Amino acid sequence: MAVKIRLTRMGDKKSPFYRVIVADSRSPRDGKFIDLVGTYNPLTEPAQIKLDHDKITKWLSNGAQPTDTVKALLVQDGIIPEGKKAPAKTGSLKKKKE
Repeated sequence: MAVKIRLTRMGDKKSPFYRVIVADSRSPRDGKFIDLVGTYNPLTEPAQIKLDHDKITKWLSNGAQPTDTVKALLVQDGIIPEGKKAPAKTGSLKKKKE
């Protein structure tokens, strides 16, 4: 089972509020999740990020993979060090004819 740390959307139309959750990668965005590890409110100035450091480090050590957005939040909050960015995914994997 591939486990992801990702965002789930809450709040009203045009006023989003997000929960940072741990979920199976196959479950839908707002569906069933395993653990709630924080919140993110992008509407406040500056954006409000509340994360449970202990739970997140436990899940990361168990092999959970954060999404790109959550990884940026973790770097911003100082939970993981800022490192190299992952290579961009480009087109198909087929070789071009030369």
